[in-house]
Amino acid sequence: MSAQTHFPYLEKELSWLSFNERVLQEAGDPKVPVIERVRFLGIYSNNQDEFFRVRVADVRRRILIDESKGGGERARALLAAINEKVLQLQTKFDEIYLQLIHDLARRNIFLVNEKQLTEAQGDWLKRHFRERIRRHIVPLIVDEHTDLVRHLNDGNTYLVAGIRKGPETTYCLLEVPTAQIPRFIQLPAQGSKKRKTIILLDNIIRHCLEELFTGFFEFDSVECFSIKLTRDAEFDLSDEIEMSLMEKMSSALKQRLTAEPVSFVYDRDMPNHMLEMLREKMGIGSYDSMIPGGRYHCFRDFIGFPNPGRAYLEHPKVAPLRSRQFTQYTNSFEAIRAKDVLLYYPYHTFNHVTEMLRQAAFDPAVRSIKINIYRVAKHSQIVHSLIEAVKNGKDVSVVVELQARFDEEANIEWAKFLTEHGVRINFGIPTLKIHSKLILIKRLEEGKIRQYAHIGTGNFHEKTAKIYTDFALFTCHEEICNEVANVFEFIEHSYKKFKFQHLVVSPNDARRKLYSLIDREIQNKLMGKPAGITLKINNLVDNGLIKRLYDASRNGVKVKMIIRGMCSLLPGVPGISDNIEVISVVDRFLEHPRIMVFHNEGDPKVYLSSADWMTRNIDKRIEVGCPIYDVDLKQRILDILDIQFRDTTKARVIDREQKNRYVKRGNRKKIRSQIAIYDYLFEHERTLPRNSAAQWKNN
Repeated sequence: MSAQTHFPYLEKELSWLSFNERVLQEAGDPKVPVIERVRFLGIYSNNQDEFFRVRVADVRRRILIDESKGGGERARALLAAINEKVLQLQTKFDEIYLQLIHDLARRNIFLVNEKQLTEAQGDWLKRHFRERIRRHIVPLIVDEHTDLVRHLNDGNTYLVAGIRKGPETTYCLLEVPTAQIPRFIQLPAQGSKKRKTIILLDNIIRHCLEELFTGFFEFDSVECFSIKLTRDAEFDLSDEIEMSLMEKMSSALKQRLTAEPVSFVYDRDMPNHMLEMLREKMGIGSYDSMIPGGRYHCFRDFIGFPNPGRAYLEHPKVAPLRSRQFTQYTNSFEAIRAKDVLLYYPYHTFNHVTEMLRQAAFDPAVRSIKINIYRVAKHSQIVHSLIEAVKNGKDVSVVVELQARFDEEANIEWAKFLTEHGVRINFGIPTLKIHSKLILIKRLEEGKIRQYAHIGTGNFHEKTAKIYTDFALFTCHEEICNEVANVFEFIEHSYKKFKFQHLVVSPNDARRKLYSLIDREIQNKLMGKPAGITLKINNLVDNGLIKRLYDASRNGVKVKMIIRGMCSLLPGVPGISDNIEVISVVDRFLEHPRIMVFHNEGDPKVYLSSADWMTRNIDKRIEVGCPIYDVDLKQRILDILDIQFRDTTKARVIDREQKNRYVKRGNRKKIRSQIAIYDYLFEHERTLPRNSAAQWKNN
């Protein structure tokens, strides 16, 4: 618990590790298809890498800053607790990995190492190594002049080779070339065709290690062990006035390449002489996390683990639904004009978004398109349509967020590409990340300009829309569209002040409005009226909002929350949070939407938002929340939340002990909410009367 607060509060870093433990639970769950379990190991590992780059790095900086002022005890204690939990999870990870090797073998899929090869397989791999792999490997000889911190790439897997000749050892580093060669190689079938054999690229290099050095070194033996270095992902933006924001970001990205090490993972079987050499060459200090691990690192590649076996070994494909509201009309604008449209990805297809922009690109009535980009796909249809719109004479303006973590470089390239094709680029406000998910299209209709807006909870990214759950609202509500236009105006001219009557806009008025909405429920309860708050968000770590929720609970307001990730609020504390219930759902899709529901005396106020309840999202970013006014859409969101609260398969209870216990089913019906939500939306689209939207249009 935090010593700085006067109410129960779990440090967000420890809560984040509890979330990633829930991901690891999926890898260990025998009811999950075995190939998906292997991929969950990759998701867990990728999450853990980012945790060290961002959150552990931040704790280390706090230690250094506090020590310069004569303090640092609290941050040091936090780092010790983090390291203890990380080691516990690493042990659990290793146990699950070994179990999965066994479970794969039971299904005739064998993940082998170089010592388990048949003679024929070994010969085939040596030929494959010479023809396909060797060209990508250039050993780095370690001597007294070698600066390993500078030469090692963040997050990549390396093999450290010790070349022994008598009492002397020469050390070399070999980068495993996963950028050029797949990490998993399937060996040719031998004997039974049912038997599928896969070997990691790391083990192919181990198998061919002596061949790699023969002719260049004299040696008695060669041994190698894997390592991985993780660096601090933060960087400073130069204050040089003459530098543009893009130049500052480009310069800052170079800092990340040589940033200080945050964690160092090594094979626990590595001999002491090799480990001490690495510690010395990398200057690993007392606050750097040294994590003994297994034989393999960079498990994030396991996200793409192949399925060489039967289809049932992975999740069945789910066909995304098409919104009948959109398909009943000749174009997207007619559909939105008839009635607000709500999509829920990945249950609905993301193609409705790309189709709307495709139509806008050539529609003679469209005058302008504005959009803000945080993350987009590598081959983005959205970007393609924006460029085509410019060719057709449309006024196209794109806000590109250059500080989208780990997408900075891609967004710099997108900004250059769009500029070259005539798109007006705006980088927004340097001190505020732009995290809102907005599109605004202006169209000339009957001599007047009508505006159409998209307000969402997720990025305009075709790939992640297939695996992240997110809501998207399409509306031509005049006042909401005007306020969306004002958000774009504020991004371009931050000195202008706007009042928002409908939208909840960070940092403009989000904190004040959220406090007011919570306080109103408290007042209603004190006046004997029904009251309640329901939230679905990714993270809850803001002190002010947590305190407000505790106040609500103490005054008898029932608070129900679905929180995927960090939750610093502690439910069930007597006299403080007795009335607060929190669950977390981890399943095949990543739960990503932000929804807020306030009872409002039986007429619920329902909002979707791009913002989590974190201080950065409320006070330091541009975020947009939007009320849902359409009665049908409001009920749809309430129904979806209700399904998730009734999950008896993938929901975990978030409590004071952080045990991640599954919700008890008891004698209730077995419900897996992500499947149930798909069925609910499928039935809705199937039974929607074909003329219902047209009837709305005529009313």
